[in-house]
Amino acid sequence: MRYYVLDRGDPLSVELTQQFHKLAEQRGFVLDAESPEIVVSIGGDGTMLHAFHTFIDRIPDLAFVGVHTGHLGFYADWKADELTELIDHMSGESGQGGMKPRLVKYPLVQLDIHKKSGTSSYIALNEFTLKGVDGTVVAQIDINDVTFEMFRGDGICVSTPSGSTAYNKSVGGAMVHPSIDALQIAEIASINNRIFRTLGSPLLLPKHHHCDIFSRKEQRLLLTIDHVNISIDDLVSVRCQVAEQQVSFARYRPFPFWNRVRDAFLG
Repeated sequence: MRYYVLDRGDPLSVELTQQFHKLAEQRGFVLDAESPEIVVSIGGDGTMLHAFHTFIDRIPDLAFVGVHTGHLGFYADWKADELTELIDHMSGESGQGGMKPRLVKYPLVQLDIHKKSGTSSYIALNEFTLKGVDGTVVAQIDINDVTFEMFRGDGICVSTPSGSTAYNKSVGGAMVHPSIDALQIAEIASINNRIFRTLGSPLLLPKHHHCDIFSRKEQRLLLTIDHVNISIDDLVSVRCQVAEQQVSFARYRPFPFWNRVRDAFLG
C-alpha cells in the first residue's frame, strides 16, 4: 500500500507520525508523497483540510483517514492510542480477513470566481465564505440564473453537507447528512428592516442547481475557501454548485455521522 501522512506539527502529532512510519514499514507499506492510495491526517479537522488541499489534484485517486490528537474531529475516526489497530486494519491483519475499507464519499462545492482581472476555480471540502473588509457586503444572489434576493449584511456562507457542522452551524445553518448531494447557503448577520429584506433562512440547493453571488458595489472582500483566505477588490461574481467529483474517506470500522454529531455537541 502506498501512503502519505500529514500532521498538525504539535509534539504529539509529530510523535504519532513517527510511530506510524515505523509500523507502516514493518507491514511493507510504501511512503509515497506523489501518488499515495491512502492519506493519513494526524491532528484535527484543520489538518484534514490541509491534507485535502495538498492533494486536491488527486482527489479521485485516493482516500483519507483521520487520527485526532485533540478534541473529537468530524473527519477523524481514530484516536491517538489506536495507531496499531489502524495499521492492522489497513494491512488486513485485524481479523477481518484482509477486507478492503468501505469508501465513504462526501460531496464538495465547486466555486468559479469571476473578477475583472480574470477567472479562477476552487473546490471546498467544508465551506466558502464571503465577507466585507471595510463594512457591509452588498450582493445580489441568483438561483438558477434568476434573481432571488439582494443581500446586505456581514457576509454569506456556502457549505458542503460535511461542512454544515462547522462555521455554517455557528451562523444558524442546518446540519446536513453527507449522503445528501447538496450545498447550503447561510446568511451572516443580514440586515432586515422595512427597507432591506432578505429571506433570513438557510437554503439547501440540490446537485443540479447553482447559485451566483454578484458584487453590487465597489467593495473590498475577503473570500475564504476552507482555510485559505483571498482578498479581492474587483469581484464580479461567484458561481457555487455541487462539484462533479467527491472526496473519499476510508472507513475501517463504523462511525455513523449522527454519532459524530452527538459526541461533538452533546457529549
